[in-house]
Parts: sequence; structure tokens; C-alpha cells
Amino acid sequence: MASFATYLINTSYHLKIAHYLLLLFLASSHLHTSVNSCIDEERRALLTFKEGVTDPSRRLSSWVGLDCCQWKGISCNNGTGRVEMMNLRNAYMYTLPAFDGEWDEMEYSSLGGKINPSLLILKHLNYLDLSQNDFRGISIPEFFGQIKSLRYLNLSSASFGGEIPPHLGNLSNLNYLDLSEESDYSLLELPSENLNWLSRLSSLKYLDLRGLDLSDIRVSWLNVVNMLPFLVELHLSSCQIQSLPSLSPANFSLASLLILDVSYNDLKFPFPEWFFNLTNLRKLDLSGNSLSGPLPSGFESFKSLEHLDLSFNSLESQIPKLVGSFCNLRILNLARNQFDGGIQELLGGLSSCSNSVLESLDLSSNMLQNKLPASLGVLHNLKFLTLYDNNMNGSIPQSLGQLSQLVYLDLSFNPWEGFLTESHFINLTRLKYFALGRVDPKPILPIPLTFKVSYDWIPPFMLHKIHIGYCKVGPAFGVWLQSQTELLFVKLHGTEISDSMPVDWFLKISSRVQYLDLSHNQIHGKLPLQLKFPNAVILDLSHNQFHGPLPLWSGDNVVKFKLETNSFSGPIPLNLDQKFPKLESLYLAENHLNGTIPPSIGNMKNLLLLSLRSNQLSGDFPQEWSLLTDIMILDAAYNNLSGKLPSSMGALGSLFMLKMNNNNLEGEIPHSLENCTCLRNIDLGDNKFTGKIPSWIGLNVPFVSILRMRSNFLSGHIPQQLCNLENLHILDLAHNSFTGTIPKCLNNLTALKVAYYSAYNIYMEYDQQTGVMKGRELQYNTSLMYVKSIDLSANSLEGEIPEEISYLVLLHNLNLSMNQLSGEIPLEIGNLVQLENLDLSLNQLSGQIPQSLSSLTFLSYMNVSYNNLSGRIPLGNQLQTLIDSSIYEGNPFLCGFPLSTACSEDGNPTAKDPTKDNDNEDGHDELWFFVSVVLGFIVGFWGVCGTLVLKKSWRYAYFRWFDTIKDKAKLAIAVKVLGRFQRNF
Repeated sequence: MASFATYLINTSYHLKIAHYLLLLFLASSHLHTSVNSCIDEERRALLTFKEGVTDPSRRLSSWVGLDCCQWKGISCNNGTGRVEMMNLRNAYMYTLPAFDGEWDEMEYSSLGGKINPSLLILKHLNYLDLSQNDFRGISIPEFFGQIKSLRYLNLSSASFGGEIPPHLGNLSNLNYLDLSEESDYSLLELPSENLNWLSRLSSLKYLDLRGLDLSDIRVSWLNVVNMLPFLVELHLSSCQIQSLPSLSPANFSLASLLILDVSYNDLKFPFPEWFFNLTNLRKLDLSGNSLSGPLPSGFESFKSLEHLDLSFNSLESQIPKLVGSFCNLRILNLARNQFDGGIQELLGGLSSCSNSVLESLDLSSNMLQNKLPASLGVLHNLKFLTLYDNNMNGSIPQSLGQLSQLVYLDLSFNPWEGFLTESHFINLTRLKYFALGRVDPKPILPIPLTFKVSYDWIPPFMLHKIHIGYCKVGPAFGVWLQSQTELLFVKLHGTEISDSMPVDWFLKISSRVQYLDLSHNQIHGKLPLQLKFPNAVILDLSHNQFHGPLPLWSGDNVVKFKLETNSFSGPIPLNLDQKFPKLESLYLAENHLNGTIPPSIGNMKNLLLLSLRSNQLSGDFPQEWSLLTDIMILDAAYNNLSGKLPSSMGALGSLFMLKMNNNNLEGEIPHSLENCTCLRNIDLGDNKFTGKIPSWIGLNVPFVSILRMRSNFLSGHIPQQLCNLENLHILDLAHNSFTGTIPKCLNNLTALKVAYYSAYNIYMEYDQQTGVMKGRELQYNTSLMYVKSIDLSANSLEGEIPEEISYLVLLHNLNLSMNQLSGEIPLEIGNLVQLENLDLSLNQLSGQIPQSLSSLTFLSYMNVSYNNLSGRIPLGNQLQTLIDSSIYEGNPFLCGFPLSTACSEDGNPTAKDPTKDNDNEDGHDELWFFVSVVLGFIVGFWGVCGTLVLKKSWRYAYFRWFDTIKDKAKLAIAVKVLGRFQRNF
């Protein structure tokens, strides 16, 4: 028994060993099959394909080894090991609008080169995707038509060129074909003869030809598409389709179509009958066409629609109720039309459905008005709602708070009234985006809409984006705002917050926020000195009341940093270049910064705009500016900078705007600036520059539109080269020592003759210019590009006023006062029909005041005092309103209203005869005299003094002007005293 038992034990042991060996064999056999699952012939074919393509980002680096089924983008059949799928779509997708870096990244990750016919060896390939690559205009290979196993072919946006090969019609098993091109132009061309090859794709269910030109196809595209019996989805966006072709009802076979996209063509109503027979449509996209008038009643047939897009058309009248009767509708986009009235009809239609499934409603940029009805609450499933840019008014109903599924809410750019309370948000637990109010720096209409919530209210939502402009949120920075700690986008612009900055909230959002704008409030206090913004692109805290030193923040991705118009003091940090390595725009204007401009700013290689205006910066201008090769706008005006402009400025070849006015700069204007051929605006006024105006202005720098050199010590003649500046519309050389005559060629200044404007580009919105009109200093901001002015006053110019100046018919301001001009005023000066201000005082002009001046209808200020003018003062139009006699004084031979000197029949002054009864005439003259004195006092006092009281910027400008005059007077007296002392000595 013992031996038998031992035998059984041994036998059992050996059986177990055999079992384990069998399992090991099967495992190794499976492993061996897995390693060699790829068919060797197909592996070699793929490697041959790889050799032909370019792969700068090494996307195909995994294509090594024996098992091609494990290579990136390749999939095989699990049973046979045959290659069935090649998905080489460029996975890097840019978002619009795309930055240069995104384009570069996409191009870098794109495949290119040539496509080898070795793919024909892949007999079982049914899926081929080469989309979003860059094949640089090569033709689609004809051999694609021989891969009969293909069911899916996507060549979209891959930069193929030439004619689409009709051989693709051989792919009878194809279900999906995408040849679309999403860029503004397509390299692909459809066959010029017809699209008959498409009709042979009898199994096709999806067809996308977006961006291809169908306008020259001889055979109607509709006839071809109508022969595809299983077609479910058709995309013909941006195909230059002018109209929908006709089709007889007997031949109609598109009943299976579920999705139709014919957006961004040139379609117009009426539509053919077959269109309204597409009763199974689930999605219809007609956006971006030329549809106008009301919506046709035939749309009632689309009861199955789930997605309707009619945006970017010219549809009119009220939103039809029939749209609301689509009870399956989930997405409705009617944006950018001309619908008026309210939305009551739409909501009434939706209320007829047992349960509205609408999830997205876009009614932005229409002409909708009236109140938002309380029935809005019926849209229980609404996730996206935008009423942006309409004329809806009245109060916002509290039923808004019932939309518990709402994620995106935009009510901005509407003249709402009343209050927003806690009830408006009570159930909005999913809300992530909220926009309200206007965003203009100067809103056309005030928005009397106020947040009326308790200070400690905590809302039920956690926003990612908040966008509120010119709507009353303050004065307190409420807890409801401080509770939003997951914000990525913050714009609280002009919200009347006058509280201190909640530091804890600010610290919490700094690590996440991408866009931060708290500008145009009265937020005060000091900012945290050390703070990182790792994701931020724009930081804007301008136009507040922050004080203390500039914060030493940092952000690797920040491109715009705005702290202007606050009360920051102290020096500019020395290491800004290290804190913001990608910075493009730096706004520090209108603070109390002092010290020198740090040379390290010259290391900010991406800087395009630097604004240091209106601070207390001093010292020389740094030489390191030659490193800023891309800077376009440099504004250091209204500081205490001294010394000479560095010659290194000439290296700034991209400079568009140079504003160094109101400093203590001296020396000559550096000739190196002639390298800046793109200069449009040059303002070096109110400094101590000497020498002449360089001739390169007008030769090497031909696009200057604003040239301001006033209040310097410049001398010499006004160069003729300035007449080459066709875009020049503001010329201010006043208060210098120029001699010679006024150039007759000024009539070549086209911008003062023809109503066109040069390309100011986006940086024109920055510009701000000071000018002197009506004897006082004014600020021009957004309207600067429309100002037309020539000011040559307070120089030593002589000779006559050239009659050519009468050709500058768009001129608004002409000031030639305080010179030594002689001769007569040009007779045709009345041709300056836009003239508002004319100052020819303190010259040696003679002759009569031209009668043509009486034809001017915009003239509001004129001064011809202290000349040698004679004769009758013309009357008519605006001249009759200029009743201040002082504008004519100092011309003893002038007569007529508003002077007390009467004119004889020949138009000369007459002396009063005491023996003649002139009581009535004297009484009439005295009456006019007293009336003019009273009116002159009222207009003068309230026009100047009242304005100085009410408008801070003019008051400051007046005192700056007065200080300038005072300083010049002191300087003139000192020079004369010193000269007399030297002569006596």
C-alpha cells in the first residue's frame, strides 16, 4: 500500500508539473504570436511610407520594432493582425483667434512630404485619417481610389492641392469622406467638369466639402448628392453657393438626411420646395448667408429639428412663434440678425411643448426690445443664454433664478433698469459665466442697473468668468465677489467699487486667473508687493486709487500690464524684465513715480508699447533703448527728463509713435530717428530743443500724420520737405524762432484736403494729443484722428499768407498769430468750410477782411486784432455771432458791427458829426454795444472760468500754460538784464 500510495503521489506530482509546463507553453506561444502579430509585408509598407513623409516633431518615432500594431496611429485586427486603421491626424489643434506661437506649434507637429503607394499593400485598410497636416499643395494621390477596403477617409485641412482625383469614386465601400478646408482659402479644386464621381460612392453616409468652390461646377451638386441613398450628414459651408437648385419632387431622395450645413454662402429666400421636404432633419445650419425678411412659413415642417442656426443673416420682424413650436429643439442660434420686438412669442411657442428641452438660446446682436418676460422660467433645461447687444429694457425678472441648469449667462449691452437681487440667482447653482452691463470706457447710455444684495450674501454658484462693465456693484467689495475663488476671467470695469482690495481674495485668484481687469473704479489701498500670476495674460488695475510702491509681481505669460492713473509712488522696479519676460504693453502713466527710467526695460525684447506719461521721472533718457527692436509706441511725456535724446533711438526701426513732450530735453533732434520710417506721430513739444527741423521728416519718414514741436528753441526756415507728408493733419510749430515764409506747398497736405484717413492700426486707440484752440489748451482723445490743425503762431515768420492755404478745405484750426506776416488775407479763405478757429492777430496784415469769411458756418472763434486791416467788417452766418469787439481791436481803420466805429457809404470809417442829429443811430449803436458787452461777459466768463471750475483737465492745462508763460517771461527778462549787464560791463 505504501508503494502504491507513493506512486499516486509521484503521479500526481508529475501531472501537476505537466500542467504547469502546458500553461507555460501556451503563454509563451501567445506571447510569441503577440510579438509577431504584425504582418511583415505590411510593416515594411508602413516603413516605406514613413521614409517619404517629413516629421519635424518625431510623431512617428514609435515606428520601430517588429510589431507595427503597437505603433502610434496604427491599429490592427485582433484576429488576423492585418492593419485596418491609420490615424495620423495632427493632434495639435489651435484655437481661434490663434497666436503666432500656436500656428508655429501646429506647423511643427504636422506631417508633410510625399505619400508612397506602398499603402496599397494594406489590403484591409478601412480607416485613413491624414487631416490637419501640411502637405504643401501636393495632389491627393490617385492610388487612394484603389484602396477598395476604405470606409473612412479624412483629408481635411491637410493642405493638399490641385484637382480632386475622380478616382475616389471607386471607393464603393466608403461611408465617411471629408475633403474640407477650414482656412480662408483652399488649395483643393473640384473637377471642373462635374461631380459625377461622387455619385458612385453608393455607401456614403457623411460628406464634407467645406471651403471648396462649387460655383463653377457644370452639373448641379444637388443632382449628384441626391443620388447618394444613405447620406445622413452633408456639410457644404463656405462653398460659394449662390442659390439652392431646383429638384423635381419625383426625383427627391434625400429623405434620410439628418444634418445639413450650408452656412456662409450667399443663399437668399425663397427656397425651392424640396428643401422643406427634409422633414427628418435634426440639425440645420444656414448661418452667414444673405437671408432677409421674415422667416418663411415653410420652416414649420422641420418639427424634428434639434439644432437650428440662422445667425449672421439679415432676418427681420419679430421672432416667429413657429420656432418655439419645435419641441425637440435643443440649440437655437438667431444671433446677428435684425429681429425686433420682444421674445414673448418665442417663449409662448415653447410653453406649448409639454417639456421644453431647449439647452442653448443665442439672441445676441439683434434689435430686440421690451422687457424680458417672467415666462423665461419655463426654460428649465437651459444651459446657455445670451441676449448680448440688444435694446431690451426694464427690470430683469426674478424668474431668471429658476433656470437651475444655466451655465452661461450674458445679458450685457442692454439698457436694463432696476435691481438685481439674491432672488435672481437663487437656483443658479451651475453658473460659470456671467456678463452684464457695458464695456465701453465712455458708455453712450448710462445703465441704471444696481446689484442690491446683502454684503455677506454667498451665492450658490462658483464662477469661472465674470464680466461686468459700467453697472453699479459697489461701493463695497461684497462677500459674494470675495467668495468667487475659482475665477479664470475677471472684468469688473467701472462698477463704482470704492472699497479697499480684499487681499485674501486677490491672493486666491492670482494662481488661476488668466484675465484680470478691475479698472475704472475707486479701489484704494496698497497692493501686495510680491505676487505670482502663473497663468495670467492681461493684468489691468488702471484708473483706481491705489497708492504705495509699484508691486513687484511676476507672470511668465503676461503680455499687458496696466497700472496707469493711480497714485503709485517711488521708483520703477529695476528688474521688470525678469518679472515679465513676455510683456508687450506696459502702462504706468499718470502716477507719482520718480527716479530714473531703469535701463533694464531695454531687455524686454517683446515690448511694443511703453507709457510713462505724467509722472515725476527725471534724469537722462537711457541709451539701452536700441535693444527694443519691436517697440511701436513710446510715451514719456509730462515728466522731468533732461539731457539729450540718445542716438540709440535710431535703432528703433519699428517706432510708430514718439511722445516726449513737456520735459526738459535739450540739444538737437537726433538724425538717427530717420531710421524710424514707420513714424506716424512725433511730439517733442514743450522742451528745450534747438537747431532746425531735420529735412528727413518728409523724406525718409514719409507717413507722419502728427508733428508737434511747439514751445522749443527751434530756428531756421520751415522745411519744404514737410509738404511731402500727405497724411499730416496736425502741424504745430508754435512758440519757436522760425523765420522765413510759410511754404506755399502746404496745399500738398492731402489729409487736409481729402476725406480719407491713413492706416492708424490698433495703436491709434492709445493716442492722446494736446492742442491749443480758442486760446486755451485742450486734450483730444478718441477723436484725435479727426482733428485738422495748423499752428505756426509765436514765431518770426514774414511775407504773405500763401493763398494755397485756402485749398485745405478740411482744416478746423488755423493759428498764424504773433508773427510778422504782411499783405492781405487771402480772398478765398472762405473756402475753409470746416474752419472753427482762426487766429491771425498780432501781425502786419493789411487790406480788408475778405467777405468770403461770412460764408463759414462752423466758425466759433476768430481773432484778427492788432494788424493794419481796414474797411467794413463782413456780416453773416457765424461772423454775426462773434460780438466781442476785442477780436478786431488794434485795427484803427476797421468799421462796422461789433465796433462802435460806423462806416461811410464807401465802407471807410467815419467820424461822428456833433452838429448832426444822430440820437437814434447812437442809441442803436449803444444798445448793441451794451448787449455785446453783456453777452461777451457771460460767454467769456462761463465759457472760460466756468469751464475751468467744472473740468479738472482744462483747469490743470490752464495753469500749466500760465506757468509756461510765466517761465518764458522770466527767461526773457533775465536774458535782457544779462545782456544789458554785459554791455555795460
